[in-house]
Amino acid sequence: MKKRKLGNSGIEVSAIGLGCMGMSHGYLPLPDKNEMKNLIHKAIDLGITFFDTAEVYGPYINEELVGDALSSLRDKVVIATKFGIYIDANGKQGQDSRPETIKRSVEGSLKRLKTDYIDLYYQHRVDPNVPIEEVAETIKTLIKEGKVKYFGLSEPGINTIRRAHSVQPVAAIQSEYSIWWRNPEDELIPTLEELGIGLVPFSPLGRGYLTGKIDENTKFEKSDFRNILPRFTAEARKANHAIVDILNNIAIREKVTAAQIALAWLLAKKPWIVPIPGTTKLSRLEENIGSVNIKLSSEELNEIDKASLNIKIEGNRYPEELAKRSGL
Repeated sequence: MKKRKLGNSGIEVSAIGLGCMGMSHGYLPLPDKNEMKNLIHKAIDLGITFFDTAEVYGPYINEELVGDALSSLRDKVVIATKFGIYIDANGKQGQDSRPETIKRSVEGSLKRLKTDYIDLYYQHRVDPNVPIEEVAETIKTLIKEGKVKYFGLSEPGINTIRRAHSVQPVAAIQSEYSIWWRNPEDELIPTLEELGIGLVPFSPLGRGYLTGKIDENTKFEKSDFRNILPRFTAEARKANHAIVDILNNIAIREKVTAAQIALAWLLAKKPWIVPIPGTTKLSRLEENIGSVNIKLSSEELNEIDKASLNIKIEGNRYPEELAKRSGL
């Protein structure tokens, strides 16, 4: 497995990581816990060293799963988790990044992950009620205490990144980025390059859509997260299929899969980009890992870029309530 460094931070990880959320959150039916532990072990055997979770996934049970799977292999892996989102009594999510909450959260995550330190600790979403400088100062303290190694932010705005970075260097930004969500190219990626911060794209396969296995006739389980996403209405799935056709055309030529082309395209963008596709299936894990060895030509990259920019993607990626939490 090829390795990459997340910006100037010094964190070296496998060229792609493994997003663990779907193993216990968001997509039903949930798979067997022991099967997921075995999948994580297989990922390590195949060279993956970078694993992503969050306290709110489950909630809590995803960190427990990752902790159980990785505790005996702790020195071989980089674990990223997140703080700042809670679920209230009515099942709705809220944000709380007050210093006392972060300190309480890190203790819970350390216990569930069965570790003495967290490699990369992200603020899951920017809390509009807590100045980002206070958050950064709190993380700085946790780093001095040895409980956290590096600071990250998930889906922040450019101004927030700069303010946080001035207090405590930010090692990585997690953001959705894929061929059908290219907004990060406008301001985020140039800013990260300027500041020496790594980018960790989540949903690099468009929550499964870019694999080509989803169309307007696909039926999701009732509680599947994609049911609330405007981009996943039947009408939008039908309208957006042109983006998959672009990937399929090159995949057929290269004798690989659309998913592998989507990941190879991301990997070719910058050497400090490390996507974290999630999966619960060994075949998909192996397929995703195979993308690391695909070298797209400059002509193929230009072909993808030009064609995708000429396609208008139908449907917002989040409903309005969730969209408000990104890019603060």
